[in-house]
Amino acid sequence: MTTAAAAGVTKTTGTTDTRTTETTGPTTEPAGTAEHAGTPAEPAGTAGPAGTAAETGTTTVETGTTTVETGTTTVETGTTAAETGTTAVETRSTEPAGTAARAGEGSEAVVEVVERRLHPVTPLRRAWAPVAVLFGWAVHDPDGAQRHLSRLTTTTLLIGLAVIVPAAALYGFCSWWFTHFAVTESELRIRTGLVFRRTAHIRLERIQAIDVTQPLLARVAGVAKLKLDVIGTDKKDELAFLGADEARALRAELLARAAGFAPGTAHEVGEAPSRQLLRVPPGVLAVSLVLSGATWGSLAAALVVPPLLWLATQSVWTLLAVALPLLGAAGASSVGRFVAEYDWTVAESPDGLRIDHGLLDRAHETVPPGRVQSVRIVEPLLWRRRGWVRVELDVSGSANSLLIPVAPRELAEAVVARVLPGVTVPQHAALSPSPRRARWCVPLWWRGYGLAVTDTVFVARSGLLCRTLSLVPHAKVQSVRMTQGPWERARGVADVSVDTGADQTVRARLRDAAEARDLLAAQAERSRTGRRDARPDRWMA
Repeated sequence: MTTAAAAGVTKTTGTTDTRTTETTGPTTEPAGTAEHAGTPAEPAGTAGPAGTAAETGTTTVETGTTTVETGTTTVETGTTAAETGTTAVETRSTEPAGTAARAGEGSEAVVEVVERRLHPVTPLRRAWAPVAVLFGWAVHDPDGAQRHLSRLTTTTLLIGLAVIVPAAALYGFCSWWFTHFAVTESELRIRTGLVFRRTAHIRLERIQAIDVTQPLLARVAGVAKLKLDVIGTDKKDELAFLGADEARALRAELLARAAGFAPGTAHEVGEAPSRQLLRVPPGVLAVSLVLSGATWGSLAAALVVPPLLWLATQSVWTLLAVALPLLGAAGASSVGRFVAEYDWTVAESPDGLRIDHGLLDRAHETVPPGRVQSVRIVEPLLWRRRGWVRVELDVSGSANSLLIPVAPRELAEAVVARVLPGVTVPQHAALSPSPRRARWCVPLWWRGYGLAVTDTVFVARSGLLCRTLSLVPHAKVQSVRMTQGPWERARGVADVSVDTGADQTVRARLRDAAEARDLLAAQAERSRTGRRDARPDRWMA
């Protein structure tokens, strides 16, 4: 759906006295999960930053249309299905015969669909659910839990354990027994539920990324969890747990299917070869965390605030309520990041960039090709002397947001060039600063703002102590907005913002007003041209 208004119309709100001029491109809203198999979900209405600007007065020019289809169809029934058979239950189902059937030729082929179960250790993981409920109740109401436990005799306690433990084991076994998955010609099908049956149909062509994660205990047991990013869903579908080798083989098969390989040969393709681009040494990662301002800030708060509270209140509970979260934040920003980002490796493969990391919990993530909406190069103050940067990204429909935790700038720019083909990261000297009169709007910090526009990318810089360089390819720009408040109008400056398909906004702050108007029209045209010439977002393309 495209929202358009007549060009050249400017509205001024009476409350904020802020003028906004906007050029809107295709606005993408992920569709929800359809509640019946075979019924396509309707895309949601226009939303996001462009929609907000329209309420306060916008000029909107249509730049194109993008339609996103939901990738998951869910069917729920209230019947109880009895399961029979062995670990793999073979069923025959009729699937559309490829593209020809979807195009309306009406031909259908009978294919063999083999349903499989998860790894046998899965019941051990799911059996903890009833125990976790009891533990959560005890933590929520410790006094009540203590009173109830004090009333129990030894015999009653043993009887309760004799009931709870088998019940938990039975729950874990039933949840595993009634969970099946199968790969058909066009979708991944996951069936779960004992009383209320749920069937998820995940279309292979809508798969964004497939990640393989191994928590610590899963690594010991030799199993792994498969997580799927699908267009049109807010959370990841997952298969937990599979054997480690089976998880990698299934991932390779699904990626091959998504790339267009025939079902009969997809399992023979195997995992695509990869070439390592970068590896972060543990020593460099540790030094970068020591030189990070967030680490020192959280540690200082954890050391200073609790003693002050103790002197003011003399309350142990108040001290614990404040000290424990502060210590947790300090640990998460230092030790937690080191454990999570340990042995960070970036490799290139035909199915995208592969990211492997983790000391205890090992994760194997994939950055899908063509789905990166924007890239940010972060340069903290204490890192500049060593020439280190941190690279973050926004991926449409994916939760992966970190590309490189720390690396030399030259090496990081080389990796960015692989993520955004044809894009060259401009140097700081190539960015034009804001005019000097911008200091009346943002004193001192205006010196950190900069802008550069090349044939392929929109680049904006912000920050003075921690500099951030944001890059948005023209083909990924969904809308362009010019915003000017009363103080900015008095000084003849304006902000130009571009919105991406990942619901993120990159803003060029405090530009000359005439330059901003010209940039507004020019960026809309560059976005149209970029989308027309962009490569298709296909696996292994």
